Amino acid sequence: MRRQHHLVLAAPKNHRTKRRGILRADISIFHPPAAILYALAMQFQKITLVGVGLLGGSIGLASKRRKLAREVAGFVRRTASLKDCERAMAVDYATTDLLAAVSGADLVILCTPLAQMRTLTAHFLPALKQGAVVTDVGSVKADVVRELEALLKKSGAHFVGSHPMAGGEKMGVQAAKADLFVNAICIVTPTIKSNAAAVGKVEDFWKAMGGRTIRLEPAQHDLLVSRSSHLPHVAAATLANLVLSPVQPKALAGLCANGFRDTTRIASGSPEMWRDIVLANRKNVARSLDTFIDELKSFQAALKRNDAKAIEMFFTNAKERRDQWCNRCAATSSE
Repeated sequence: MRRQHHLVLAAPKNHRTKRRGILRADISIFHPPAAILYALAMQFQKITLVGVGLLGGSIGLASKRRKLAREVAGFVRRTASLKDCERAMAVDYATTDLLAAVSGADLVILCTPLAQMRTLTAHFLPALKQGAVVTDVGSVKADVVRELEALLKKSGAHFVGSHPMAGGEKMGVQAAKADLFVNAICIVTPTIKSNAAAVGKVEDFWKAMGGRTIRLEPAQHDLLVSRSSHLPHVAAATLANLVLSPVQPKALAGLCANGFRDTTRIASGSPEMWRDIVLANRKNVARSLDTFIDELKSFQAALKRNDAKAIEMFFTNAKERRDQWCNRCAATSSE
């Protein structure tokens, strides 16, 4: 049997100061006092993060900073990752023993690539506390919700899918940030089979992290994010592959400036994670690509016609729509 490793981490220094009997921390327009009061009123005995990378690590840092649990545990696959968790101080303890990590947890959050979630969940079922709530941070919901909802119901636990629209192109727990979810949209995807109390706990958790929750049906979620999140990633990766291809002239890369860097930033995300995402949502992503290609063909046709009016309208519409979106939502998500 493989030897399991554990690492208990020292608690980080508390940077909060008292004011009129209330603990306060780094208040800004994106982190209102109400969110802090909400967080301090809520607490789990134990939160377990299955996977402690960018998202899992950020959840751990935020949970500890906001005192959402007496204990935050993390499961990692590799022994080397234990030291990474120690340096980042993202959990109270990290372990390669999945059953030990999950044992006694009130809230378990799956923060692994989509393709691993069902296998890991089936493995930790024997250690799962009766009535525990399990959620995830996956970017595709329909299949995950259908599989895990049925699997966990048999064990007396409750699954509620969720998807915080937050992230970044950097990978690993060393890139984790305690404020990653502040003002981010956090989508919760209950079904008619969901336990109402469990849904409320998941929504309250994301609100306590500083997020703004909305509810969507799993299938509706997958359709919408195929356009808002998955399509942009494919577009960014396509640009990076095309322009930076070794078959291109060597001078081309040197001519790529801030515009190219900004447009392709998300192409530096985890290839494993994005492989799983687009495969899990392949039908919706394929349809979104069809629409995107049609838009490109319409622009190409305008170029061939030398249609200055249509070309200007193309750019005008894009500017106006993006400016309105930025002014309306002021979202911090970098997914």
